Amino acid sequence: MKRNIMLAAFCCLFWGGVFAQNSKFNSPSRKLQLAEFAIANLYVDNVDENKLVETAIVKMLEELDPHSTYSDPEEVKRLNEPLQGNFDGIGIQFNMVTDTLFVIQPVSGGPSEKVGILAGDRIVEVNDTVIAGVKMNTDEVMRRLRGPKGSKVNVKVLRGGVKELLSFTIRRDKIPVYSLDASYMVDGHIGYIRVNRFAATTGKEFANALHKLQKQGMKDLILDLQGNGGGYLNAAIDLCDQVLGSKELIVYTEGRRNPRTEFKAKGDGDFQNGRLVVLVDEFSASASEIVTGAIQDWDRGIVVGRRTFGKGLVQRPIDLPDGSMIRLTVARYYTPSGRCIQKPYESVEQYNRDLIERYNRGEMMSADSIHFPDSLKAKTLKLGRTVYGGGGIMPDYFVPIDTAMYTDYYMNLRDKGAIVQFNIKMIDRHRQEWLKKYKTFSRFNRDFEVDDAMLKELVALGETMKIPYNETQYQTALPLIKTQVKALIARDMWDMSEYFQVINTLSDSMKKAVELLSEPGMNFPRHK
Repeated sequence: MKRNIMLAAFCCLFWGGVFAQNSKFNSPSRKLQLAEFAIANLYVDNVDENKLVETAIVKMLEELDPHSTYSDPEEVKRLNEPLQGNFDGIGIQFNMVTDTLFVIQPVSGGPSEKVGILAGDRIVEVNDTVIAGVKMNTDEVMRRLRGPKGSKVNVKVLRGGVKELLSFTIRRDKIPVYSLDASYMVDGHIGYIRVNRFAATTGKEFANALHKLQKQGMKDLILDLQGNGGGYLNAAIDLCDQVLGSKELIVYTEGRRNPRTEFKAKGDGDFQNGRLVVLVDEFSASASEIVTGAIQDWDRGIVVGRRTFGKGLVQRPIDLPDGSMIRLTVARYYTPSGRCIQKPYESVEQYNRDLIERYNRGEMMSADSIHFPDSLKAKTLKLGRTVYGGGGIMPDYFVPIDTAMYTDYYMNLRDKGAIVQFNIKMIDRHRQEWLKKYKTFSRFNRDFEVDDAMLKELVALGETMKIPYNETQYQTALPLIKTQVKALIARDMWDMSEYFQVINTLSDSMKKAVELLSEPGMNFPRHK
């Protein structure tokens, strides 16, 4: 009792003396520091100081905006990997199907391809540890497969048509992470490039894809940014360099402690004059909106699709000593016409529900349901067209979302893995037969049809997975089912570009882009 009284008296004297000696201790940061000191040294029980500090940081950031975040060291590694352009591993694209690792594609020239791993293989053991059928999560599987460059990993593979397990020793290496999903010629003069993220290598990948398509006769380009959630600002600038003229403003940033900083195009890119269509949707965000906004503001091309996400905030990564990181919003970015396209963020909950609310208001179905205040009006820089800020990029041609074919029956087939499992069976059974019959993708694309026998087998597989058959919903979804199955087969026999060549035949935005580029005399904005 006496000891407690003395400790309390000491604390009163300590705190009182400190605050009396230095008024700086009244600052918010010092207040936080002293609170943490008191808990760590005086609290009745032992505490995890790291957890306390992390909790305090997270709670502080929650009071700011939805994009100011804290990440622990492991999260930092996972977040940076897709944007840095490479990682150490065995070089496969894979899915986990019914607790089994299914190889979608070995990375071209990667370690797995070199030892003979094929698309359709199932990896069932890693270093004598069974990973199939044991409910091992994806993170754990990736941890076992990845490792330092030069290290070895032993795997056992189940391959369709082969009775015994096949053993492979793979030497890990640097594996490239590509940010372009696809590039191909739509017809004799229209090229298509799909960018899934803006990563460290995006600029180089895009330039290489341009050159390849131009050699095939490309005059006009469809740039697909649908579903692209953004990435590095510099990658967006690199892409814009290819399509914008000399010294044309791409974007500028400005914040309370960050003066206006402008980023301008060099004007030496390889696609300066061809007609350009940009495809966007409600998931196109951040760096995607920078690219789209610059192209629209300079009347360089036509934007097709649905209103973009509306992220116009710039985050600065702040590395902490233990490998964790704060991504702090330090500025807003503005398109060349002066638009900030950041949507309101009254609360995190409201912010996260925005896309659902858009759908409920009918904004995904009709452009007439979308309203912008006149205060956010701006003009494009060459043709003086009206554009708006304050909530994403509004396309020049609105394309409503089409959910008619996405019936409950189809969704069950997809979400329960029936379509993927069916594809695996088809590839196992027919790969060699189809490769002999369809020696090129163009022939496959022209002649291959998902026939009634295949569809009957898919329905039967669905029933074994407790997916009840619904004739009406099946017929409604049939074009989507057939196209998706064909696209997956194309992917496994060739690559992702072939997948998108097939799946894009169902895209209304893609159809609109091709229509615009096929119209003679269409008044496309052009560089002078």
